[in-house]
Amino acid sequence: MAHTTCCPLPMPGNAGRHQNRNSQPKDQNQKIMKGLDNPTYLMMLLISNAVALLQLLAAFKWPKIARLSFFLLFAWACWINWKTSQQNPHFYLEYGELTWSGWYRDFINGWFSKNIPLAIGFVATCQGLIAISMLLKGWIYRIGSVGAVIFLLSILPFGVGSGFPCTAIMAAAIIVLWRSHTNQFIWENKQRLSNQLL
Repeated sequence: MAHTTCCPLPMPGNAGRHQNRNSQPKDQNQKIMKGLDNPTYLMMLLISNAVALLQLLAAFKWPKIARLSFFLLFAWACWINWKTSQQNPHFYLEYGELTWSGWYRDFINGWFSKNIPLAIGFVATCQGLIAISMLLKGWIYRIGSVGAVIFLLSILPFGVGSGFPCTAIMAAAIIVLWRSHTNQFIWENKQRLSNQLL
């Protein structure tokens, strides 16, 4: 997914910088999905959605693999965001150019632009906690899943910047896991758990 804050799958930071920032969209579709004329954005958009579809499939057929994939995804996003927020914080301002939400754009260009390390540090910490929760069970796993769904849905307005609509697909996969696979650790053998309950 396009960058690092909004989506667990980062895209190269310079991918969209060669575009004319003052250019206006030619039609409504371009206005909603800014950045589709950039080959790098388009390629990462396709990859992100392919990954999301595989995660949704795994949530139904191989739930442990799906949970492990979300652990790896959020752990990677946590590390990338912490690193980028300290070394190149203004990188995140590109999201303001990609979002279709005026409120998101005003927030990014306003308070967020002056407090990037703080804001991204908070996001990265939450991503790290979500990653850990994907390995666990019970109420910790449930809270982590709720947090993941809220996060993934809240970044949809970033459009190409969040790999739209891949984060909605990922949220659906987490809901599938959350509804039926909360009673065991990711490393726990299902047969062993059944024997303990008998």
